[in-house]
Amino acid sequence: MKTSDIIASIGVIILLIGFMLNLFKKISPDSKAYALMNFVGAGMCGYSSYLISFWPFVILESIWAFVALISLFKVPRGT
Repeated sequence: MKTSDIIASIGVIILLIGFMLNLFKKISPDSKAYALMNFVGAGMCGYSSYLISFWPFVILESIWAFVALISLFKVPRGT
């Protein structure tokens, strides 16, 4: 296995764990843990795609990671 394969595999596992925990109501999609798993997983997948020069996924995963990063720092607003 190449380094890019290992990085991508770990990233996908992190994304799938977050998805599964959300589906089974173990974490909220608004939680920091869920956003962090999305940020780390998408970041790793994006980086591995960069290593193999697969640009469509570099763009997809970079945007996914960026949105997750924004959600990590969003300030809750009271009504």
